[in-house]
Amino acid sequence: MVGSRKSGSMENNENEGWRGFRIDQITNKVKISVPRLLPNIFTVNSGSNDCVQNFEIDTAGERISEMLEYLWTTSSGSTVILSTLLPNLDGKIESRVLRINEKFREMANVKAAEGREIIFEDMHSSDGPKISDLADGTHPNDVGYAKMAMIWRGGIYEAVHKGFVQRHCDYAGPEIIAS
Repeated sequence: MVGSRKSGSMENNENEGWRGFRIDQITNKVKISVPRLLPNIFTVNSGSNDCVQNFEIDTAGERISEMLEYLWTTSSGSTVILSTLLPNLDGKIESRVLRINEKFREMANVKAAEGREIIFEDMHSSDGPKISDLADGTHPNDVGYAKMAMIWRGGIYEAVHKGFVQRHCDYAGPEIIAS
């Protein structure tokens, strides 16, 4: 795990998660950290705050696409695991979540058809966090994060099995073992 921030109780807790930030704001942070860290796998769950702020919902697919293109271009050979947004307690926000999730799904299908190394995971599913797994109606609590981790794990395994995951040239950790 790499990133400019640390959160969580696990030993390796570096990440680039920015609570309260929109897609465009996270993209700006990514442009600072990715050239320095050059990850080989990106797990991307971004857009919930766009929904909360009702910020340019109709362009969310294009904005996340621009972020992903930056990731692939800057950290060549990398794999993106993109997820849908989590459910939201507020009905108006939830309707925006569903719109963005559909845009992300469509965009991920296009990127995959173009040969991009992308895995799409559904966090807004029976396996994902439920409303009761949200700390504030939008962001996950520990149970929600655990459910997200299992979905990310499945996406990483799928990427490994598809041959997408490349070892980073500076990687010094254990080998990936997929079961």
